[in-house]
Amino acid sequence: MAHLCGLCLALRSDHGQFARVVTNYDGLIVSVLTEAQSERTTGWRRTAGPCPLRAMRTAPVAKGEGARLAAAVSLVLASAKVRDHVADGDGLLRRRPVAAAARRVAAGWDRAGARAGAALGFDTAVLVDAVDRQTGIESLAGPGTSLLTVTEPTETATAAAFAHTAVLAGRPGNMAPLAEAGRLFGRLAHLLDAVEDQRADAASGAWNPLTATGTSSAEARRLCDDALHGIRLALRDAEFTDDRLAHVLLAHELRRSVDRAFATDTCAHHADGPRADGLPAAGRGAGGHRPDGPPTGAYGPPPGNPYAPQAPGGPAAPPPPEPPRDRRGLVAGCLVWAGLACTCRMCCGTFEGPWSRQRREGLCQQCDCGNCCDACECCGNCGCDDGCCCDCGCDC
Repeated sequence: MAHLCGLCLALRSDHGQFARVVTNYDGLIVSVLTEAQSERTTGWRRTAGPCPLRAMRTAPVAKGEGARLAAAVSLVLASAKVRDHVADGDGLLRRRPVAAAARRVAAGWDRAGARAGAALGFDTAVLVDAVDRQTGIESLAGPGTSLLTVTEPTETATAAAFAHTAVLAGRPGNMAPLAEAGRLFGRLAHLLDAVEDQRADAASGAWNPLTATGTSSAEARRLCDDALHGIRLALRDAEFTDDRLAHVLLAHELRRSVDRAFATDTCAHHADGPRADGLPAAGRGAGGHRPDGPPTGAYGPPPGNPYAPQAPGGPAAPPPPEPPRDRRGLVAGCLVWAGLACTCRMCCGTFEGPWSRQRREGLCQQCDCGNCCDACECCGNCGCDDGCCCDCGCDC
């Protein structure tokens, strides 16, 4: 929350109130990585005033170059997303006056992001170039095109942002491993967005990388698992002052994001056993048998009907997944976001995603330390108060 609020306030301070609408969870990773590598000082937090998103409470928030870099990156990428929605004619952006206003806002964000990046020694041109190349790559992609060809611009952009956190923190030796982590993070973000939107895109006729390239869900899952494993290996090669929060976000939370996208559930440390789709496990270990129960896959139950009646005394069958719902347009989503922000539901309640319309839990309800520490065999060496499995040396 300190980094999320720090990003939001950095956007307000440097670029005005309206710029706060580009606050996003992916952007705060840049702030987290910068702080994780930096030596602790007395000025790395400040107390922010009351805010509706915090139920009108004050709170310590992140400050400094990490938050400002996250703000610059968020502005440039949000600008690219707006232009993409305009080009696709999504929602109200089909109307010329609305599209023209959106283009002006995007151009302003581009200039503001470039100024902020230049002040930090970061050239946002690499982000703009990646976004511009994305459109051309998508127009040429078809059946048989490698999915990694489509994700390459996103990978390049995130690699540059991650690597620059090492420059800000004064750890040039971390640039290479963090660039690799950023590249894989960008790939993962692109793939998860494609997986979550595939049905809605098919219904609306919108372009989707999985559909366009003919990539199966099993192959997309394999690429996601490879990216998760690669991120963890890259983070091991970097030197941090305190990497506990970065580990929780880039190991535990990324795994949860993948599981949600593919409608599966597993502990971030347990990827053992054969998968339900027949692919090999991505994590350590082998085999799919528990000593005290029937075979089980690392990413869900064995093949068969998951909603069949359970044996007496067995676990209850899970409810069927919610049917996909139409995504909101950019403007409608912004209005819903504003309403959620003013009622604090993003922090402390259950809400419907402003754009995706998917059911989400507030930040206060998303801690998975209990589940992880109950399931992970290595957690006898550490406690949740220490960051949940960060210092136990397990194979994650």
